[in-house]
Amino acid sequence: MATQENRAGTDIDRPDGRVLAIVERGHRGALEKQFFDEFYLAAELHRQLGGLDILLRGQAVTYALNAGPPPPLRIGNRTVDTLSDPRKGLRTLIEAGVGVWAEEPGLAAVGAAHSPGRLLDGIRVARDGELATRWTEYRMVCFL
Repeated sequence: MATQENRAGTDIDRPDGRVLAIVERGHRGALEKQFFDEFYLAAELHRQLGGLDILLRGQAVTYALNAGPPPPLRIGNRTVDTLSDPRKGLRTLIEAGVGVWAEEPGLAAVGAAHSPGRLLDGIRVARDGELATRWTEYRMVCFL
């Protein structure tokens, strides 16, 4: 299997010493997370733990799809335009050297399993259970 070098120069196909973070929920509430979301936390975990990979599963795979920023939210006569943009967060993480995978069954559920052009640059597709078989190679596995 060919390897992919990330920007930091480490081989993300060999996760020795890295942490795997799994994100399964695609939307947790626009107002509740407008200033701190799971990808902000992931950036800090990557920095402090010395390396992080992220697996997007279930509805969270929609974060990996090319799309515009979230539209402002209108509540009564107020408009909230400070919503977090998960795609921007993923792009930042990928540039920082975080390996990001989207699980194929989740992509299939949203009609994007065989459409790599619909994914953000740097997102890799994982077969169902592929990363679960590699959990022992990670220093730690957690859910965000």
